[in-house]
Formats: sequence, C-alpha cells, structure tokens
Amino acid sequence: MAVSSVCALDLRGRLLLARDYRGDVSPRVAEAVAASLAAADEEGGAAPPVGVLDGVSYAAVRFSDVLFIALTRTNANAAAALLFLHRLASLFDSFFGGLTEETLRDNFVVAYELLDECMDAGHPQVRKRGRREAVERRASTATRQPLPLLLPSPQFTEGAILAEYIKTGADRSADAPPAGPPPAVTNAVSWRSEGVRHKKNEVFLDVVERVNLTLSAAGAVVRSDVAGALRMRAQLSGMPECRLGLNDRVLFEAQGRAGRARAVDLEDVKFHQCVRLARFDADRTISFVPPDGAFDLMTYRVSREIAPLLEVECHVSRPSRSRVEYRVKLKAAFKERSAATGVELALPLPADAIAPSARASVGAATYAPERSALLWTIRSLPGGKDALLRAKFNLPSVAAEEQAPGRGAPIKVSFEVPYYTVSGIQVRYLKVVEKAGYQALPWVRYVTQAGEYEVRMPE
Repeated sequence: MAVSSVCALDLRGRLLLARDYRGDVSPRVAEAVAASLAAADEEGGAAPPVGVLDGVSYAAVRFSDVLFIALTRTNANAAAALLFLHRLASLFDSFFGGLTEETLRDNFVVAYELLDECMDAGHPQVRKRGRREAVERRASTATRQPLPLLLPSPQFTEGAILAEYIKTGADRSADAPPAGPPPAVTNAVSWRSEGVRHKKNEVFLDVVERVNLTLSAAGAVVRSDVAGALRMRAQLSGMPECRLGLNDRVLFEAQGRAGRARAVDLEDVKFHQCVRLARFDADRTISFVPPDGAFDLMTYRVSREIAPLLEVECHVSRPSRSRVEYRVKLKAAFKERSAATGVELALPLPADAIAPSARASVGAATYAPERSALLWTIRSLPGGKDALLRAKFNLPSVAAEEQAPGRGAPIKVSFEVPYYTVSGIQVRYLKVVEKAGYQALPWVRYVTQAGEYEVRMPE
C-alpha cells in the first residue's frame, strides 16, 4: 500500500493535519472529499468510506468529530488504508487521552511525530519478517493456502510501544541523548517488552458472547448469531508461554471424541498477532506469548440458530381511536441457576403519545421522550421466571385516524447473563509455562450479553 497524503479534518471540512508524502496529490483534495461526504450525509444516504474523486482514490474514517482521509493516485489496497486510518485514530486517542478536534489542535506537534513513525514515504511501517513468520509463510505455500496481506504492523501503531521513545510534556528532556528504537520493535516478540515483572502472576480470561437475535411478533426466530471474544488480561513476569484449549469440534473429531463430548463449531476465527497460527493449524492448540496487560486474544462467530434467552410477548389493544394499551410479558427462558442482570426493554411509542403510564409486576417503567420509548428496567430476573407490564397512552384523535398501517420500530432488549454461554464454548485448560518456574493463577469467567436483540411489534 502506498498513499500520497494523510489528512485530518474537522466536521466543517477544514484541515487540522496534513502530511504530503509524494507531492502528486494536493491535501486540498481532502477538503473536496469531505464536502462530498457531507453532501451524501445530508441527502440521507450512507457516505461510502472508499471512492474516487477527480481521478484521486480516497479512504475515509470518522472518529469522534475528526475525519481522517488517505489520498492516492495508485491502485492501493483499500482495506490496508482503512486499517491504517483506524489504527492511527486509536493511537491518537490513547496518546492524547481522547481524540477530538481540540486535543488534536493542542497536540499537533506530537501528532506529526507519531504519523512520521507510523508511515514512511506513504508506506505503513511493517516489521521485518522473523523466523516464525517465515515458517508460517513456507507452511502456507506448501499447503497452497492464500498468503496473508501485507497490512500495517501493530507495533508501529500501538501507543504503549511508541510512548517508549516519543515523550511529551515533563517526560521530554533536552539533555537526554537520542534514544534508539524500543526493544519491542527489534525483539522477536514485538508485542511484549523484556524485563516485565509482577509481584503476583495472574491471568484473567473473560469469554464474552453477544447474542444478535431478531424475533417476529409471534416469537419466531428471524435472524440469530453469536459474536464471541476471548478477552485476556495478563499479569505475568518474564516471557511466559501460554497454551489454551477449547472444546473445538475440529479438534475433537481429530481425536475421535466427536460423539462423546460437547463441542462447538467456531466460524470467522480471528486471533491476536501473538498466536502461533502454524501450531493452531496443525493441532488446534492456541499457543502464544501474551502481551502485558489487556487484549483480545480471539474473536469468533457462531451462526447456528439460537433459542431466545428472553421471550417477549406483546399484545396491543385499541379501546378507542385515541387510546392504546400494551400488555407485555417477559420470560427468562434459561435454567434457574442463572439470572439475567441489567435487563432493559425499550418499548417504542409514537412520537405524539400523550400521558403514557405503566405498571410493572417486577422492576420499574419510565417514559423516555427523547427516545420515544417506554423503558422497563429490571435489576435481576432469575431463570424460568416471568414478569408482566401494562402500559397505556393516548394519541391525538386526528393523527390516529390518518395513521397508515405498517410495521413500526421493534422492541429493543438489553441484558447480561453472568456465568453462562449460549454457544456452549468451554475453556478446557489454560497453562502458563515460564523458565523461572513460578505458578500462575488463571481465572476464567463466562458472560453472555445482548447485542442487537430485537422483537418486532404486532402490526
């Protein structure tokens, strides 16, 4: 990937930052791109993040109130350009304690230094391929698997690594000699610095699954999938070697245990760069040297049909032309040993609803006019239990007569079920081996959350 310039603009399309690398595209083109994107938003359409304007290709990413744009006249990799802009925005956000137009103006000198470290002559900085990458590349070639794209290397866009030699404020010293590259960049394990020490060696692993579910008014499943992530926080000394095992169906079939143990089919699996991909392809073992601190070890998706965790039945009655009543029944459709916490149902109401009121058997219901919804909140709902809500409101009689039939906004549900997974994924073991021989304490927690969990209203 090679870009001609990288620019940052405010929401009014004015340049905040511009770095010209090749001299063949004026940064002023970014202002024209920002104007075209703003015009597309005003017309109600979705502005494309990638496009061509006057023979110049662009990639655009918006972060808070700042718009980042990469410009080029070559046939550059659009995915790599978008990835670089996302990482650049995250880098500024971590360095400045929040990325806004104001913080970018106040720290523009440091912003240019960071940009120069991340990109050279329009090319994102990438680490020289080490022994591990060379082995994996030869393995991919031998098995005729597609080779990975050359994307921006994370260690050159991570604030923790760049902070080792780009100092700000009181950390900057005029008498200090110029520092060389940080060890993390030249080290074989570029995501972890050497000499890490902790008084107590622990590993915390959270298996978080978000349920995306759409139910019809009759309770039938229209769409369902699960997006999961293994989020780890490592507090380990030295250079530990970690091994993680899951109840993966592919592994169990290879071991001849497919019919004797509960296994899950994982799709769209993505790993952190620390995971040895060749080892995973060989025996499905997740082996890695973890970064110090919190990171996402793995993300996955399960696309099989998921039974609803919270069943919602909504009955709408209209005693008169200007009066509407809701009767909503909520049931926790999981086992009694679990409980849903932080339950919230957003029942859509017409924007011109008059004097809405509600009475709930469990929890509390409040009217939120800014959301045009009635919010029913329940602190905790045990498995197998149900709750009932009755709501009523008035409508202007003229508007009620002229209202055209059709499907309105759905009921949106949010909740969290601790110590529970929908897919059935299990961490079979988590081992930590380090040459110092210390004993590390692994902690594993399971959490299921509501993602896009919606129930359609009766017509």
